[in-house]
Amino acid sequence: VIEQAHILINQPDSYEARAEIMWAGSLSHNGLTEAGGAKDFSNHALEHELSGMFDVAHGAGLAAIWPSWARYTYRDWSERFARFAVNVLNVEDGNPESAALKGIEKMEEFYTSINMPVRISGLGIELTDGQIKELADKCSFGGTRKVGILKVLDTDDMENIYRMAR
Repeated sequence: VIEQAHILINQPDSYEARAEIMWAGSLSHNGLTEAGGAKDFSNHALEHELSGMFDVAHGAGLAAIWPSWARYTYRDWSERFARFAVNVLNVEDGNPESAALKGIEKMEEFYTSINMPVRISGLGIELTDGQIKELADKCSFGGTRKVGILKVLDTDDMENIYRMAR
């Protein structure tokens, strides 16, 4: 996906690159990428509320929230974040915590390189404290639902992530 996204920035009509992106999406959405491990969609839950409130594209909203979500949750599964950093983003670091942080930084660099936002403000949105509370309340179904597997997020956690992602 990273390789093909860079091709599409320069060649938006590349059939081959579009086909590879679609194939990767198909594999991901049919559950293959979670084979043998847990799949955490809390970032998606957080983004759904953002795109619902502000009508932003789902992918752009995910890119805007992901770095803050990752920094907020990585300590709970730093080895998993480190594996992602090493295996996907080519980070060379034997320490799981520092590898995880380097991976988060490299993912932000990737998003930026394909003109995606890495903060909610990059979507042209300046969240107020009231909007942050409303987003977290909606995501948690009024405080009755928690989301996440890597780190289970309650309403306070959700507010903290939205605040970090401003």
